[in-house]
Amino acid sequence: MSPLLELKKVTFQTENKTILDIPKFQIQTGEFLGIMGPNGAGKSTLLKVLAFLDQQTSGEILYRGQVIPKGNAPLELRRKFSIALQQSLLLDGTVFHNIAIGLTLRKVPKSVIKEKVEQWMEVFGVSHLAKKNALYLSGGEAQRVNLARAMIVEPEILFLDEPFSALDFPTKIRLMEDFKQIIEEAKTTAVFVSHDLMEINYLTSQLVIVVNGEVKQVGSTPRVLEQPNSSTASFLNEWKKFYPVAR
Repeated sequence: MSPLLELKKVTFQTENKTILDIPKFQIQTGEFLGIMGPNGAGKSTLLKVLAFLDQQTSGEILYRGQVIPKGNAPLELRRKFSIALQQSLLLDGTVFHNIAIGLTLRKVPKSVIKEKVEQWMEVFGVSHLAKKNALYLSGGEAQRVNLARAMIVEPEILFLDEPFSALDFPTKIRLMEDFKQIIEEAKTTAVFVSHDLMEINYLTSQLVIVVNGEVKQVGSTPRVLEQPNSSTASFLNEWKKFYPVAR
């Protein structure tokens, strides 16, 4: 069975500097994949290349075993992906409007949009905010709306770039608990960039460590955290001093 998404001999360069050099990288259907690494390691760039937001300099990206033409990912494929960033980037309008925007752009019938928005507002616990301007939400509320907006389009792959890092600790814990249950019930494949070992350990099933634009270790999250190899031990052991890893 082919991986859901795969990189082969992919590089990403800018101003004669190599940001990524990835001989092989795979995302399997149904997994929650974490990506960690030092600052400037290329984590966010890797995520953007996978999501077709940045174009690789060389190499191939395959979706279900089929090579996607470089710089020409079809709209139909792009619509199978969704992304949630650290900053929620909500629009000036109601919470309802913000969550609905992906379906609106897809010209989904209004009756279906209403039904799905109400469903996802309830799932993320923001139904009471439906008519509130999204620009005046608290950090936790805004991120719940951001995640609902990403999930309402029923993505095949959800890409997450530090979505919890700006939240205070109690808010982060509550949202992570809810989000983990939502992802498991929806059986959504997810790719999650984070610098927080607690987030990575709690949410992800597989973990990739990126250092200097290269994948240095891949495996189940518990195994990588408990048995770092010689290329990742220094980074992980230093990080464990600042972040708890208990589930």
